[in-house]
Amino acid sequence: MEVMLTVKDLEKSFKDKKALKSISFDVRKGEIMAILGPNGAGKSTTIRNIMGIMYPDQGAITFHNNGNGIPRHKIGYLPEERGLYKNVKVMDILLYLADLKDYPLDKAKERALQYLKKFDLEGKENVAVEELSKGMGQKVQFIGSILHEPELLILDEPFSGLDPVSQEIFKEEIRKLANNGTAILLSSHQMNLVEEMCDRLFMIQHGQKVIYGTLDDVKTEYANFKCTIHGKNEISELEKIPQVQRVEQNDDISILFLEKDIQPTNWIKNLPESITVNELKINRISLHEIFIDIATDKNLLKEAGEANA
Repeated sequence: MEVMLTVKDLEKSFKDKKALKSISFDVRKGEIMAILGPNGAGKSTTIRNIMGIMYPDQGAITFHNNGNGIPRHKIGYLPEERGLYKNVKVMDILLYLADLKDYPLDKAKERALQYLKKFDLEGKENVAVEELSKGMGQKVQFIGSILHEPELLILDEPFSGLDPVSQEIFKEEIRKLANNGTAILLSSHQMNLVEEMCDRLFMIQHGQKVIYGTLDDVKTEYANFKCTIHGKNEISELEKIPQVQRVEQNDDISILFLEKDIQPTNWIKNLPESITVNELKINRISLHEIFIDIATDKNLLKEAGEANA
């Protein structure tokens, strides 16, 4: 796929603290790329450098092989900190945002009305922003970020504060944009949504890359299998089972975290007959569990290694 955004060897320091340490990744046309990490890891600093809100100490950010900087009219941005002029009417603020991107206002108005209908805001175009609920305001700001048909869309916590129905609407629209060729860089702490939507991911911790690759590659590299057993068993007995790294137990539910490269069908044949199994499930650990492990520096997963894109 065609590369739309390249971040190369990005470094940024604040006084004596190095916030970014040689960060490199790309975002490709038509893909949803996740940038992940715990609070303070460097995600927002990276995004602000891409947007030109601040400038890196070292490194380069290029758009579509354009060495002359990033053309702002081709980028859409939904910031984590929402901010719309509260006493301005919805249509006026949308047209204002489109005008900032040099987008034709007649076309912007037509598209705005279509999006307001799609996002269940039909008839709200002449309502002041301050009269909208928080969720409605977020929908308006999302519309403002995509109204000018950006080639690159940066979404920082787009699902925060949305009810499940609104989340589905956002997910559907984000997928549609990607299918139509928009390159999307998405930051979110909702790992289930990231796992559901994203093609590739870049995880950052302490200002440096820890994971980079497709979701399948990351799961293969870092997400060992786990076996969940429902039944009353002594944890000491479960820990004796070959190829079990560790066991977590809550009442009668035991989770056995297995060694890397085990073959589940072979491993399950060797379970001792003495254990009680009312229900059993084997699957790979989730992206949420990978995130928690890295964010808390537990190092319970496979150390070192990288899933390459």
